[in-house]
Amino acid sequence: MLSGRRLDLLDPSPLDVEIADIAHGLARVARWNGQTSGEHIFSVAQHSVLVEDIAARLSPGCDARLRLTVLLHDAPEYVIGDMISPFKAVLGGEYKAVEDRLMRAIHVRFGLPPERGESATKLLKRADRSAAFLEATRLAGFSLTDARRVFGRPEGAPAEVDLTPWPAELAARRFLARFEELHG
Repeated sequence: MLSGRRLDLLDPSPLDVEIADIAHGLARVARWNGQTSGEHIFSVAQHSVLVEDIAARLSPGCDARLRLTVLLHDAPEYVIGDMISPFKAVLGGEYKAVEDRLMRAIHVRFGLPPERGESATKLLKRADRSAAFLEATRLAGFSLTDARRVFGRPEGAPAEVDLTPWPAELAARRFLARFEELHG
């Protein structure tokens, strides 16, 4: 990692996880395999900030730890990249096992429970699907009909949200700023 840490993907230690590495990596990982409009990629870092914002709108009383869990929902992608769900399914259990071990290490590193609870998972899925709907229709060329079929109707997503893709450096800074606000 740029921080100098050596991260063992098969047995990741929370001690080798650094938020700056996560922000840097996620800001350079493209959502939608880069098949989006705009001068820059729509990064996983920007997506994560969007999902956390939608989750806060869906559950206004949720605490900072839950919102931090949501912000970090795709954090393993800082080292393993973002793959579309159908391809993840083809890869099967081994990919999921690596992703899960990374997520546990990340959660432990930042004082979160190793496993995401049921209520957090439900909120995250609702917010993530709403973000995906917005991204699909505004950036990835989906029709409203196709996006509704694949992602359902968006909940809690602000109609006025600006999805202009951020340059990588800005995405990393905004992700880090949000992390600092939530983590303290």
